Amino acid sequence: MKKAIFSTEISLLRRTIQRLLRRKANTNLTKILYKTHPADVALLMRGFGGVEQKNIFNLCPSFSHKAKVLEELDETLIENMLLDESSTNISKMFLYLDTNDQAAIISMFSEEKQKEILEKIEAEDLEDIEEIMAYPDDSAGSVMTKETFTLNQNTTIKESIKQLQAVPENDKIFYVYVLDDQEKLVGVISLRSLVTSHNAQRLKDIMITDIHAATSETDQEEVAKTVAQYNYLALPVVNSQNKFLGIVTIDDVVDIIREEASEDFLQMAGVGKDRDILLKSPLENARSRAPWIFASLIGGICAAAIIGYFNHLLQEMIVLASFIPVIIGIGGNIGTQSSTIIVRGLATGRVDVGNTLPLITKEIIVGGILGTIYGILVGVASEFITGTELENLGMVIGLSIACSMTIATAVGASVPLILKKLNFDPAISTGPFVTTAIDILGVALYFIIASLILI
Repeated sequence: MKKAIFSTEISLLRRTIQRLLRRKANTNLTKILYKTHPADVALLMRGFGGVEQKNIFNLCPSFSHKAKVLEELDETLIENMLLDESSTNISKMFLYLDTNDQAAIISMFSEEKQKEILEKIEAEDLEDIEEIMAYPDDSAGSVMTKETFTLNQNTTIKESIKQLQAVPENDKIFYVYVLDDQEKLVGVISLRSLVTSHNAQRLKDIMITDIHAATSETDQEEVAKTVAQYNYLALPVVNSQNKFLGIVTIDDVVDIIREEASEDFLQMAGVGKDRDILLKSPLENARSRAPWIFASLIGGICAAAIIGYFNHLLQEMIVLASFIPVIIGIGGNIGTQSSTIIVRGLATGRVDVGNTLPLITKEIIVGGILGTIYGILVGVASEFITGTELENLGMVIGLSIACSMTIATAVGASVPLILKKLNFDPAISTGPFVTTAIDILGVALYFIIASLILI
């Protein structure tokens, strides 16, 4: 087993590899890569350009090492590394990958390339790979592994241990899954229970029948939540007839959590949901972000139209323009806070969509409290801030801030819950759409209150 290295050593190793690449010292590079953990090789590759990445990958000492590096790479990098590889070489790397990883990689290629690769794969794995590829993206079936360990419920403990010892190379055995004569999942046994039970007992006598299982169509995020909630090392996957299909392992769950969190954060920042955006070219990057910027532009135009509508009011009392950034900024800020709290609550299971009214009410109360505090603070200080002695200006500013913050929390808390009920990703509610809507409402409220009090 190769030793993992610390982050302080990564930069030194990167400089060494960079120097050897310039010198084309391929023999020395291969020796270094052989001694470096595949996860560290993958980390190092992200710091190099496309040509250098390809050279590093090609210099990996064996198909086994290349396969382990592929497991650690992002999708875009995997595609780039294998783009010019022959189907024969790809199939040789696949010998060291689980079927779910093979299926995920094959899905990245064109149909013609997929067909070429599938023709090179051994018949015993081909059926499993095609099955996994047939499931919807981001479902439990698409990420499950078929390399697992099952036994019939009538098997004795002694025979079970003997069969278990016959497959020492299987590193996916976290639990023993117990099936009936129709291959349906009826129980699960921990390895500890297995080795501490009496040899003559049968599995059906000691198995746990209260099983948490996912169907092949279950969303991968739900799988990750179940594993996290119950601290499982793996979760069984069954079909609609409860027939055992495979398992989703803890390492895949970690990847799922990381992917889902990345998508949420990207959408919350308003840059789409492409997890590989950092690896895209400037043109592709701009294309991904353009629609979200356009949404902000439309919102800005709407806000400008509202300000233009109240232009006569601004001409008479130009001091009102000084507080527009304050109204927009403070409303958007607290609205984003509320939206983010709800989105993360939904993602972690701490927020229940079925009980939304208390959550929205609580956020509105928070918005009202903070709005009152900051409204009074800015309202009282408005004369000193602007140096203008306009009657009731402080009242206008204070009321506008209080109303803006209260409405912003209501919108920020309710929109992600509504989106979740409509089966949309609630993470988009913290992006430009909601924040822009809050800005528009804040500006409109500000001028309505000003026109009612000052005119």
